[in-house]
Amino acid sequence: MTTKPASPVAGIPALFHPDTEANQTLRRHVAPPDWVNPKPSGRYNLVVIGAGGGGLVTAAGAAGLGAKVALIEKHALGGDCLNVGCVPSKALLAAAKRAAAVRKAGEFGVSLNDGYKVDFPALMERMRRLRAEIAPHDSAERFAGLGIDVFLGEGRFADRETVMVGETALRFSKAVIATGGRAIVLPIPGLEEAGALTNETLFSLTELPPRLAVIGAGPIGCEMAQAFARFGSKVTLFEAECRILPREDEEAATVVRQALHRDGVESICEVKIERAEAAGAEKRLHLVHRGESKTLDFDAILVGVGRAPNVDGLGLEEAGVAYDPRTGVTVDARLCTTNPRIFALGDVAMKYKFTHMAGATARLVIQNALFKGRKKHTDLLVPWCTYTQPELAHVGLYEHEARERHGDAVQTFTQPFSAMDRSILEGQTEGFVKVHAVKGRILGATIVGEHAGDLISEITVAMRAGMKLGTLSGVIHPYPTAAEAIQRIGDAYNRTRFTPLLRKLFAKWLAWTR
Repeated sequence: MTTKPASPVAGIPALFHPDTEANQTLRRHVAPPDWVNPKPSGRYNLVVIGAGGGGLVTAAGAAGLGAKVALIEKHALGGDCLNVGCVPSKALLAAAKRAAAVRKAGEFGVSLNDGYKVDFPALMERMRRLRAEIAPHDSAERFAGLGIDVFLGEGRFADRETVMVGETALRFSKAVIATGGRAIVLPIPGLEEAGALTNETLFSLTELPPRLAVIGAGPIGCEMAQAFARFGSKVTLFEAECRILPREDEEAATVVRQALHRDGVESICEVKIERAEAAGAEKRLHLVHRGESKTLDFDAILVGVGRAPNVDGLGLEEAGVAYDPRTGVTVDARLCTTNPRIFALGDVAMKYKFTHMAGATARLVIQNALFKGRKKHTDLLVPWCTYTQPELAHVGLYEHEARERHGDAVQTFTQPFSAMDRSILEGQTEGFVKVHAVKGRILGATIVGEHAGDLISEITVAMRAGMKLGTLSGVIHPYPTAAEAIQRIGDAYNRTRFTPLLRKLFAKWLAWTR
């Protein structure tokens, strides 16, 4: 059996395949084929190239403050997040979570006498319907209604203060490059010919691949590997490094690996994939694993190894903007490029390639570009989350980073969810909260467990506000909740402050006051 995205339909971009009602609705909002670009009148306060998450926030925020704004989009408004990233992937993860819950229902005394079935076409159509329902928020019509001149087409700098969209020249006082990133193309011979999927084509599938190879065990790879295993695919996850999620806390990554294994994902690390080929209806990978050559057959291959910045075709040389094809546009702490008129944000310029980072840098750019602000992206405290089940979230320094900077002064406190009443009752005892601190000052934290992405925000707020661990001990949490684990971390820190001398003094006082 071969599995591939829906067959192309003449005149319809690949993003909107299959040609369903939901995808037609999506297209009408984010890439309307009958859109007529406006005629520019005079110089713009701000021209934004790229209408993904960061570009949309920048354009809307600037227009709301009274700026004259032009917004240019080459493909579809909403960018990767709405169309081929966060929104569709989280819809699939939600479906996969329900499938896993049904499978485990017997543990809670819920009998499913007739069994259950995962309807892959139905869950994919649900994803497309929900994506289309969210699309109006990012639509060309909405942003035009905000007073923004929306141009659909390819934007390219003609000089240091002009952007061309086709034959139309847009003069600007300031400009913002918010073109985002794209899936990295691996230099593996035959991979493209074998029809390998990326996040840009995965969500056009209409059939479940019985055997799925996932190359790259970072966040994207782990999330989709678990989801498709729960849908019923036999999934093999490949990683060149020695473990999955190699940049995350090793103990936390191990918890995720064990969960993926329980769901049927086979992970093969320290592997080199030498070439791929189409073998009839199958996709064949030739690889070396720890010195042993192997050949494995699959029905589909998904590549999820990271992002590359979209810098090609922008005319950056003409604009006097320095860039690197691998790391993106060069910016200073204020997000200004080597052309003082032009700023850059989000995936095209940042190390942290998250939608929430694009939004945060957009807010900085509005202040810095339009009002001569001095806000620095280097001051941002950025949490992130991998949405496997259990989730893995992090903020601040990892333990090895904390010890490199502060040595033996670092204290690490860990609270397992297996000791939390709510986690026990919910049957979600895997994982923990881990916090690193020096004299109570929080340096970083990792949470792996159910709703870790929500729980990490409490620690992020505490770090941002300069709260110490002892203060978290005094925060009252509803009982029973998983968030009580954070309070217990604070309690554990306070116990370290109760020295033998204090204990002796308290004992004397209490004896005297009997």
